[in-house]
Amino acid sequence: QVHLVESGGGSVQAGGSLRLSCSASAMYSTVSMGWFRQAPGKEREGVAGIYFRGGGAYYSDSVRGRFTISRDSAENTVHLQMNSLKPEDTAMYYCAAASGGDLRLSQPSTVHYWGQGTQVTVSS
Repeated sequence: QVHLVESGGGSVQAGGSLRLSCSASAMYSTVSMGWFRQAPGKEREGVAGIYFRGGGAYYSDSVRGRFTISRDSAENTVHLQMNSLKPEDTAMYYCAAASGGDLRLSQPSTVHYWGQGTQVTVSS
């Protein structure tokens, strides 16, 4: 079992920045981690993923160029730096982990573990 704990959400004006962090209780069996978000009345969507034991990062079209995902393997932590935030980025953001397979941003069903979520609110 992997426990994920997010931090760093909050409120910001459009154009501002926030940094989310996700701390994992264990990482030995985890292949990839990422971030999903869900706005009220909308489906959960993947925004960024990263291979924890090497490889690169990948992003949804809606955040590419504005968000950056990074990892700290020694601390079992993943970060999401969010710049140039827009009101449409407002959502609950969830840390996610996939064990033994790829975490696919288009398929929330590939996620094995979820964090409790942290709210991001961007005002215009």
